[in-house]
Amino acid sequence: MSDIALHRYLPRLPEAALQEFTEWCVVEQAKAAGFKFTPDTSKLNNLQPVDYVPKLVDQFMKVKPDPIKAGLVAAIAGKEADTHGLSGLAIVADFVSLYVKYLIPPDGKNPEEAQTILTKAGQEQCEKLIEIAKKYDVVF
Repeated sequence: MSDIALHRYLPRLPEAALQEFTEWCVVEQAKAAGFKFTPDTSKLNNLQPVDYVPKLVDQFMKVKPDPIKAGLVAAIAGKEADTHGLSGLAIVADFVSLYVKYLIPPDGKNPEEAQTILTKAGQEQCEKLIEIAKKYDVVF
């Protein structure tokens, strides 16, 4: 598990920023885990973040290159996200960021390699979150 605790910062972001971060996780970062996900924008157009994010995540969760691994990772990410005590879109963004991050290490041949990959994925998420936060005038 990476020690970058993004969940501490998610509640400080406006819903639009949480939407942008969640979308980046499922569209861009998930590529490293072998996901080729393109959202069905016809079902997402003109939705507010509170409706957009759950529909986007629902579409994404239906894409499972390896259903067994995806199910296990979803359980791990869900359990961890539950311990963070978030609500609303912040918990959805937290779950998605954990889910995508934990799916990424397909090339880790041993625990150390897998941890290095997880740490790198966490750092990428942290950098993206800071970038998005700045757009919304949120400083961590």
